Amino acid sequence: MQVEIYSDVACPWCYIGKRQLDDALTRFDRPVQVLYRPFQLDPDAPHTPVPLNEHLAARFGADVTAIQERVTATAARAGLTLDLDAAQAVNTLTAHRLLHLALTGHGPAAQARAKEELMAAYFTHGADVTDPRVLGDAADAAGMDRARTLALLDAGQGADEVAHQIDAARRMGVRSVPTFVFEGRHAVQGAQGTDALLSVMRQVAAANPHTDGTDAEPARADT
Repeated sequence: MQVEIYSDVACPWCYIGKRQLDDALTRFDRPVQVLYRPFQLDPDAPHTPVPLNEHLAARFGADVTAIQERVTATAARAGLTLDLDAAQAVNTLTAHRLLHLALTGHGPAAQARAKEELMAAYFTHGADVTDPRVLGDAADAAGMDRARTLALLDAGQGADEVAHQIDAARRMGVRSVPTFVFEGRHAVQGAQGTDALLSVMRQVAAANPHTDGTDAEPARADT
């Protein structure tokens, strides 16, 4: 089975949804290939980091404390520790480019490790995910060559491909993240919980008994 997840590094619900899917996969008895597809909730986010709470207040013109508390509590139930007071809002395009390089050069498992590293950096450690040191750590976590990856990012590698993927997602109707797409047909929006994701996977598996996801083409992530 193949699961594509449209997700943004700067989306806490995407981090929660990732953890919920990870938990669901431990209870699912068929091979699953997970591919992370790029999406930017705020493509105009600054390229120089600013405190997340300050950025959200300026963007939405409201006190976001209650929302942040709800997100933090939900994340805790999923086993995640978020420090949104320390989080820094910054443009995620470069992070998505790294994830594209991880997938096309090293495969889905490497991409998932890089994704986890970047989201933990953003939401737990208050790190700037445009910082070469943070990007390099994500490359290390994925088993990528750190120096080569940073050189490729510095040269703009993956920018066109990621932009194409984001545009394709919007044309498909993706408007919010996370959006999970199972076998290219069955979509689930939002962090619905481990049990809900597991239920969908079982339903999709029952409807597609001969599909195991092993024939997918991760290198064609820009299609």
